[in-house]
Amino acid sequence: MATPAATKRLTREYASISKSPPPYIIAHPSETNILEWHYILTGPPETPYEGGQYWGTLMFPPDYPFAPPAIRMHTPSGRFQPSTRLCLSISDFHPKSFNPAWEVSTILTGLLSFMTGEEMTTGSVRASEQERKLFARRTRWWNSTGGGSKPIPNAPGVTAQPSSNSRGIGGIKAGDGGAKFRLEWPDIDEENLKWMKEKNLDPATGLPRPAQSSQLHCSPEVAGLRRRPGASATVVQDAQIARDAGQGWVSRNKWKLVLGTMMLYILAARVLSDTSAAA
Repeated sequence: MATPAATKRLTREYASISKSPPPYIIAHPSETNILEWHYILTGPPETPYEGGQYWGTLMFPPDYPFAPPAIRMHTPSGRFQPSTRLCLSISDFHPKSFNPAWEVSTILTGLLSFMTGEEMTTGSVRASEQERKLFARRTRWWNSTGGGSKPIPNAPGVTAQPSSNSRGIGGIKAGDGGAKFRLEWPDIDEENLKWMKEKNLDPATGLPRPAQSSQLHCSPEVAGLRRRPGASATVVQDAQIARDAGQGWVSRNKWKLVLGTMMLYILAARVLSDTSAAA
């Protein structure tokens, strides 16, 4: 439980950060525990994290500001291990180096600065720039679905999960993410779900659904090769030409050949008759 001094200090800081948030940072305390703060860092331009939505928690000790908070980032980023305590000079790994004059905005600004650098520490990971860009494109999907673990929005059974688990107080275990994010950031969660719908993303995978191709069906008239009322006579003529082209010359001119053969026969008979009479 927070001391009166910690409660007073954090209440004042919440009013301050709400009125004038630092660039790319928003944060608020949980409604049920003023020592549990939730933040979202937006990836700054010209970084591998550009446009990404990085959600995490600050767990303050009861005697804050005389001791620093535990800092976690739940959203996979390619920079930090998800939901793992980070060893920073502003975190609970170094209580002696913490300055009581530092505020929530100071802590989160320092976290953003460390994130966009390459220094390694406990809880950080190495990844290529391309991998981090890929993580950035999937952050909104991950936050609102817990990486595909949360059912379709508004479905029965979507409830917040306890924040205390094997990762420690403030950690998010597999399957808790989407419901917890929705509890703390309902407006942003709704925006994310609309964005996913616009992008036609599958909530289970975060990948685009295959485009639904409309199958074209021929009309009965065309399928049956029948001439439709009002159709051009050219269609019928072309069909006749096609049939003629498929026949041989003899087949097309057989009656001419028959008549010609008969005329030659008659002519030959007359010639033979005249020859016999002259003899």
